[in-house]
Amino acid sequence: MSPPTPRLRRALLVLTTALAALLCALAPLPAAPAAAAPDRDGPAGWTARPAGGGADRDARPYVYLEGTPGTALQDRLAVTNSGRAPLTVRLRGDGRAGAWIGFAADTVTVPARTRAEVPLALTVPADAVPGDASGEVVADDGDEEIRVPVRVRIGGPTLAALTVEDVEISGDTIRYALVNRGNAMLEPRLAVRADGMFGTLLDRPERPLPLELAPGRRVERTEPWPDAPALDAVTVRLRVTAPGGARDEAEASATYLPVAPVVGGGLLVLGGLALLGYGAYRRRRARRGDPEPPAATETGGAEPPDTETGGAEPPGAGPADDGQPTTETRPLVKAGPLVKAGAES
Repeated sequence: MSPPTPRLRRALLVLTTALAALLCALAPLPAAPAAAAPDRDGPAGWTARPAGGGADRDARPYVYLEGTPGTALQDRLAVTNSGRAPLTVRLRGDGRAGAWIGFAADTVTVPARTRAEVPLALTVPADAVPGDASGEVVADDGDEEIRVPVRVRIGGPTLAALTVEDVEISGDTIRYALVNRGNAMLEPRLAVRADGMFGTLLDRPERPLPLELAPGRRVERTEPWPDAPALDAVTVRLRVTAPGGARDEAEASATYLPVAPVVGGGLLVLGGLALLGYGAYRRRRARRGDPEPPAATETGGAEPPDTETGGAEPPGAGPADDGQPTTETRPLVKAGPLVKAGAES
């Protein structure tokens, strides 16, 4: 059999390609992989916030209640479960106002894709001080918790009282403490002034502080003073104010001295005092006429003369005019050995 011609080979190739395309078209397409089923064991997400109504639903950022001591105030907490499985949360109160809250149910189960509203009641104690109180509602699903702020305005006379205490100057820092002595929430403002021996060193006008001071709360703060003097005696005055007429002032004093010059000056003063004391001692000895101590010679000091009673009288000496015997003294001669009386030479 003769080999196929080139034209026949091309025809066979075209026929094979067409047959393969026809088979591919007739074969069933493979099924697409099924989408993974969502995890239904836990919630996909949830929220807790103050309940609302109408167009402003869930718009409140916190629970706000007003009442007088001894009254019970009502509100609702909305728990929304956006997951595909039921959600169980536990509710509790935290903080001063949170301790006054009771829930219709401490544990709530919310079905999937459902919103539930839980009634709550806040009872203001009969002995509560008029003013502001704060706290939180805590919703916990075991893995995470959401905190909803609670603010309560207690009716009655409101007293705004603020004090600034424990002012202290430490290098380039001014330390102080603010205390809310009233029953209203305060937003304090602070002014600082420092005076030295030659005028004003620091004058900062009144400005708001970034804090809210609850009734009875004490906060310790610092005020930087980067350009504090190196040598001066200063007095720092702090003035605090708050809405409602709260106002107070306090001051502190300090002395700034450079360390190295002070130490050097002290040494100079001590040296000068020592020289003055020595000079006064020398002048006092000179006035009293005290002799100077004898100076030692190279061969030793002179020996004091010895005395001897009796012996020959010196020339020109005789008995006293009154006839009484006299005692003369003469120095001993140590040039040679002494000769005993009556000894023969």
